[in-house]
Amino acid sequence: MKFMLIVHHNEDAFEKMDKETQSQLLTESIELTHQLHATGQYVHASPLHPAATAVIVRVREDTPLVTDGPFIETKEILGGYWIIEVASLAEAIAWARKAPCPAGEMIEIREVYTPEDFGPEVAAIERRQMDQMAEQEKKA
Repeated sequence: MKFMLIVHHNEDAFEKMDKETQSQLLTESIELTHQLHATGQYVHASPLHPAATAVIVRVREDTPLVTDGPFIETKEILGGYWIIEVASLAEAIAWARKAPCPAGEMIEIREVYTPEDFGPEVAAIERRQMDQMAEQEKKA
């Protein structure tokens, strides 16, 4: 089972932290990533740039509208994530408990769909497309 551990982050609170605390949080995140990798459960992880750098694409009446920056009513934004492969939700929870998370912030856990979740036909199409992309990468 694959899960995404989603870091809900308060940018304002982070910016007010001293550099040592910010560095410690980053170090702890990197350490967690290394632990996941060592157990073979790491798939991918990344911090995200500040929300002010985001671009939003919304479709209105079949027309995509592009605007700079998010329009979020909350102080918590998506700050980063880990994608892990584990045997159960309980195991994903155990990993999330190890994530650095200052007071007032949280880690959301969501299972990631696989092509098989949508049936064998969709899974077969996905496998063919992945094989085609791998072949194209070899040629490049």
